[in-house]
Amino acid sequence: MSESTRIQDLPRVLVVGGGFGGIATARRLARSRVQVGLIDRRNHHLFQPLLYQVATAALNPSDIAVPIRRIFRRQRNVTVALGGVEEVDLQHRRIRVDDEEWVRYDYLVLAAGATHSYFGRDDWAELAPGLKTIEDSTEIRRRFLLAFEAAELENDPEARAACLTFVVVGAGPTGCELAGAMAEIARQEMPPDFRHVDTATARIILVQSGDRVLPQMSEQCSEAAKRQLEKLGVEIRLNSRVTHVEEGGVTCGEDFIAANNVFWAAGVKASPLGESLGVELDSRGRVVVGSDLSVPGHPEVFVIGDQAAAIDAKTGEPVPGVAQGAMQGGDFVGRLIAAELRAEQDGKSPPLRGAFTYFDKGSMATLGRNKAVADAFGVKLAGFPAWAAWAVVHVIFLVSFRSKVAVAFNWMWTYFFDSRGVRLITGNSKLELKAPPDLD
Repeated sequence: MSESTRIQDLPRVLVVGGGFGGIATARRLARSRVQVGLIDRRNHHLFQPLLYQVATAALNPSDIAVPIRRIFRRQRNVTVALGGVEEVDLQHRRIRVDDEEWVRYDYLVLAAGATHSYFGRDDWAELAPGLKTIEDSTEIRRRFLLAFEAAELENDPEARAACLTFVVVGAGPTGCELAGAMAEIARQEMPPDFRHVDTATARIILVQSGDRVLPQMSEQCSEAAKRQLEKLGVEIRLNSRVTHVEEGGVTCGEDFIAANNVFWAAGVKASPLGESLGVELDSRGRVVVGSDLSVPGHPEVFVIGDQAAAIDAKTGEPVPGVAQGAMQGGDFVGRLIAAELRAEQDGKSPPLRGAFTYFDKGSMATLGRNKAVADAFGVKLAGFPAWAAWAVVHVIFLVSFRSKVAVAFNWMWTYFFDSRGVRLITGNSKLELKAPPDLD
């Protein structure tokens, strides 16, 4: 009997999503007698915490993404499939892929992640792109860099000011990091490259509905982040909610901000795949799971990462939707499935399932060169020490060795030469000017 035939006879675990949680689950099952099918709409695993650096021209997309097949090239019990899962049939233990094929499972792990939430105003998506995919990052980069090209040639003062005004909605980690990087580029890197416009006059406005930036971190770190962002020239508007987005600007309360570029970092919602389960969802569309991360009434189905509304069994607090939570959840579910299958194959009763506990390794956010905040294990850092810690941690957690080397090299180049090597405008580069220059 061939190896492939033997694998096909083994129980089947389907993992939906090649993010942090899905990858962790499949890796944990490496030595188990099981066939693992990993399905994702993309062929690559994306290191989302560094996606904003693609958007701000510090890194290439290939620096933070690696083909999923390459990750599992030596794990013989994993089959990778490119496709979108449209529906889950809990009763018959099967999933529908790309509106065509039904695939059965013995265990199912949903790790499909999350997408942007515009709080019922999805019509804003085209005007205010979010940051979740490589396509999102290159589009934001295109709009950001194109704005300076337009300002260089624009003769109308008001139109030039609108070109150089950027509004970032949401002051969580993504919003703060994006705003800080944009301010740093405009004031420190770009000025020598332009002849007719002072890029240092660009306005980067960070809008936050709450009373502080980085609300998930300590007040001390939040205040330190605010000071560092303001030192970079970022205008921070707290207790300010965006009520309307239109071509040419945003409305915050009663104030209209004329801005040609608006970027969204205000909220996320879970993948709509959870809706097909017919089980309880929370206000963000996440599946309410049991203490073992399984779907109530269906112990063979698990939901992890951003798609799950999970509670830490130790603290009773919600598990945050961050990379470390997804990885820990994936590892937990992988160990649980492996233990149950091993018991079944040995003719023993399955072990009692434990409850998932989340180990908080802390939070970090970088705001610019030598500017960052970190809150880990009771230690709070700001400035260069936090920035250095942030850089080391993020390089360590990149999946491939190639990515580690590429990212570290690019960061060193940018740090010592103050030059971002990926300032490339791709896609549509047509300029729309109110008062074009007279080039005759």
